Amino acid sequence: MIHTLHIENYALIEALDMDWHSGFSVITGETGAGKSIILGALALLTGARADTRAVMQGRKRCVVEATLDAQGMEALFEAHDLDWEGGTCVVRRELTAAGKSRAFVNDTPVQLPVLRELVGELIDIHSQHQNLLLGKEAFQTQVLDQLGGAQACLSAYAQTYKAWRDTGEALREAETAASRQGEEEDYLRFQCEQLSAAHLDAGEQEALEAEATLLEHAAEIQSALTTAATALQGDGPDALTLLRQAEQALQGIERLYPAAQEMAERIATCRIELKDIADDLAAQADGIECSGERLEAVNERLSLIYSLEKKHRADSVEELITLHARMQAQLDSMGDSEEHIRALRERERQLRQQAEAQAEALSRARCQAAQALETRMGDLLRPLGMPHARFAAEVDFHSSQLGPTGADSVAFLLAANKNAPLQDIGRVASGGEVARVMLCLKSLLHQGGRTIIFDEIDTGVSGQIAEKMARLMDCIAHGGQVVSITHLPQIAAAGVHHYQVYKEDRSDHTATCIKELTPEERVVELAHMLSGATLTEAALDNARALINQHTPTA
Repeated sequence: MIHTLHIENYALIEALDMDWHSGFSVITGETGAGKSIILGALALLTGARADTRAVMQGRKRCVVEATLDAQGMEALFEAHDLDWEGGTCVVRRELTAAGKSRAFVNDTPVQLPVLRELVGELIDIHSQHQNLLLGKEAFQTQVLDQLGGAQACLSAYAQTYKAWRDTGEALREAETAASRQGEEEDYLRFQCEQLSAAHLDAGEQEALEAEATLLEHAAEIQSALTTAATALQGDGPDALTLLRQAEQALQGIERLYPAAQEMAERIATCRIELKDIADDLAAQADGIECSGERLEAVNERLSLIYSLEKKHRADSVEELITLHARMQAQLDSMGDSEEHIRALRERERQLRQQAEAQAEALSRARCQAAQALETRMGDLLRPLGMPHARFAAEVDFHSSQLGPTGADSVAFLLAANKNAPLQDIGRVASGGEVARVMLCLKSLLHQGGRTIIFDEIDTGVSGQIAEKMARLMDCIAHGGQVVSITHLPQIAAAGVHHYQVYKEDRSDHTATCIKELTPEERVVELAHMLSGATLTEAALDNARALINQHTPTA
C-alpha cells in the first residue's frame, strides 16, 4: 500500500507531493494533462526501464520516492540484506540527465531486479496494454497457478525441470568431449606406451653420457693410467724405489743427525700414500674395458632418450617421466568419462521421471483451479452487462512436452452472447469485454496488502456497465488500496477520494500538477466530465446524484 508519493523534475512535474489513502480512489483530468506522466513515475519505482528524456529539461536529475506499507515482507528484506523498519519502507529511484539510474530501499542501494521483486509484491499497475496479456497463454497459466495456490508445486517443478535441462546439457557436453577424446585417445595411448617401453630412470641420461665418453676414449685413458702407475712403481728407477732409497739414507744418519729421523718418517708417509695411488692406478687401468658392443648399446640408449626429448620438447629424462605420468592420468580420465556419461544418463532419466510426475500434479491443480474459475468468472461477468457470458479455462496435459512451467497448454475461452460458441478469448472479445474480463480476474487475484492502479481499464464501456465496474473496484479496495485513472464520471463518482491532474502555465514552462478535490470541487469536476466545458445546473445536479448513489468503503 502506498502512503506518500514524491516526484521531482520528472517530465512536466517540477515537484509533486501526494498523500494516498486506503480504499478506492480515482484520478481524473483532461486528455494530455499528465495522468500518464504520474503513472510513468510510479512505474520507475516498480523497476521499469529508465529513459533520460523523462528528466525535466534543464534539470540534472529526477527523483521519484514513495513510502510503502511492507507488512509481512520481513523475510524478503532479510534475504536481500535490507534494513527492516517495522513494516514501512521508503523506495526511491533517481535518474540523471546523463543516463545514470540508481535505486534505493530504505536508503540502501539495490539492483533493479531486487527493486522489481520487492515493489512488485506491493504495487500492481494495470496499464491499457496489459489487456493484451489476456490472450497470452503464459498469463492464463499464471492466473490458474495463483488462483489454485499452485505456486509451491510450480516452484518444485521448476527446480526439477532446470536440473533435468542442466543435466541434459552436461550429458551432451560430456558426449561431445568423449567423441573428441576418442579421436585423440589412440595417439595418446601410443605415446604413453612408447614412454612406458623406454623404462626411463631419473639421472639415467647423465650416467650414460659419462659412460659413453669413457668408452669412446678407453685406450687413451688406460694408457695414461698405466703410464702413471709405472712411473710410481715399475721395473726401472720408479718413484717408489727412489723414495725408498732416500728414506734409507736418512735412517742411516739418524744417530749423527737427529733431524733426519723426522724427514725419513715424512718420506715414509709419502711413499705409503704413493704406493696406494700406484695400486689404484694399476687396478683402474686393468678395469678399463675397450668394448665396442657396450659403446654401441650406450649410444643406442642415448639416441632413444634424445629422440624422445626432441619429440616431446623435453629437456631431461625427468621431464619425460613427468609427461608420462600426465599422459597416463589423462588416459585414466578418459576411461572415467564413460562412467561419468553413464551416471549423467541415469540422472537425466530420473529427473525426467520426477519432472513428469510433478508436471502431472501441477496439471491436476490447474484443472481444479480452472473449474472454480469458470464458475466465479461467470458470476462476476453477468452483472457487468454480459448476462449470457460463459467463461471456460481449458487445460490440456502433454507429458512429452515438458516446458519451464509444466506440460500444460492453457486456453481461456469466452462466449459473450447467448448461444454463442466458446472461442479463444484473445480473438473474439471486444475491447470492452476484455476490460471487464481483466477487471474480474484482478478482483479474484487481488491480495489485500497490494495497491492496484487501473489505467483506464474502463475503455470501451459506459453507462450502467461502468457503474457496475466501479462497484467491483470498490469491492476490491475493501481492506486495501485501489486507484483508477478514468475518463468516465460513473467510475469517478464511486471513489472515496478524488484527485485531479491538471496543467499549470508558469513563467518559463508548463507544469503538471495534481490535487485532491474537496466535495464541492468534485461535483464541478464530475459535471465537466458529464457535460464538457460548458457547466450547466443540470450537469451539477447529475454529478451530485452520481455521488449520492455510492456509499463506497472508506
